[in-house]
Amino acid sequence: MALETTLFSFKISVPFEQWAAVYDSGENKQLMKEEKIFCLYRGIKKEDSSSAVVIEQAEEGKSNAMFSNPEVRPLIE
Repeated sequence: MALETTLFSFKISVPFEQWAAVYDSGENKQLMKEEKIFCLYRGIKKEDSSSAVVIEQAEEGKSNAMFSNPEVRPLIE
């Protein structure tokens, strides 16, 4: 299966530092490792600190599937 790079831009409901702590947590890193999803970048939009930007690389469809999973989506936001 081919690799794809996916850019996500979305609103977060907590300060970026708090959001990043969850994204960078050991639990999330392990989940991403198991799913073979690699984070290329994570940050905030310069003009809007309540909007996060994440760029991930994975097998086609994997990042989108995780991002849209109803159980995972609240954790992302």
